[in-house]
Amino acid sequence: MQTVSKIFKTLVYGGAVSCAVLDTTALVNEAIARHSLTPVCAAALGRAMTATAYLCSWLKCATSSLSVLFDGDGAGGKLCVAGNGALELRGYLADPHVQLPPRADGKLDVGGCVGSHGTLTVSRDDGEGLPFTGTCSLVSGEIAEDFSAYFLESEQRPTGVALGVKVGTDGRCIAAGGLFLQPLPGADEELLRRVEARMSEFSSLSSLLEREGAAGILARFDHGEIDGREIVYRCSCSREKVGALLLSLGRAEAESILAQEGRISVHCDFCNTDHTFTEEDVRALFGKESA
Repeated sequence: MQTVSKIFKTLVYGGAVSCAVLDTTALVNEAIARHSLTPVCAAALGRAMTATAYLCSWLKCATSSLSVLFDGDGAGGKLCVAGNGALELRGYLADPHVQLPPRADGKLDVGGCVGSHGTLTVSRDDGEGLPFTGTCSLVSGEIAEDFSAYFLESEQRPTGVALGVKVGTDGRCIAAGGLFLQPLPGADEELLRRVEARMSEFSSLSSLLEREGAAGILARFDHGEIDGREIVYRCSCSREKVGALLLSLGRAEAESILAQEGRISVHCDFCNTDHTFTEEDVRALFGKESA
């Protein structure tokens, strides 16, 4: 089983099409462990995290940031993923414990989890003072079709997108990843049709990854030099940041919360961690401030 998630990027079709293959099995298993995801929720969040990792791979520097929000009418509620140019990803689903019957074809009902009515919003900040936000309507909630629509509508870049997550009977991810074929500017209609037709070959991407790995999928193309990078699940929250937040509230407000609750606890949805401060912790925190 893949122990490190990776993205591999190259050029295909004589250098006219950008190709990216991702193996995100380890990333999805980390998400399952952190959020106790049911299989259908693992498939939904895993597909979204894979696509977000691809988007993050185009960010200009390690500190650039990007977030993706699926706000649909599905049983799982809102789905959010965030990442940066260092390919550090984190994500959550509002209800990670949803269980749905499989679709008629036996596959996990990701569309039922995410919803087919609503919006997909991508927000990107490359630190140049011109943050970008693009939004499109959900197509199916199956994630790949929605991202394909986003690329076409919000970025005017037709892109073939295949995403897959296979979950075993033990609840762990067996294989997960994505394939992105994006013709470069100036590509003619014939090339666009060829790329679109080729995508049908990857309709069961997770099974292909399980059998062939990312290398096997890349081998299906006449490709150029390959650039590989690691992807990790890493949250940006910390106890220190929460402490700074408490300081910004002020001593009186912090002591008021302590009087009502007996402690101050801040929950991070992205990594499912509670940062808890006792009365002693708060006293020490503000004692440092006044020292």
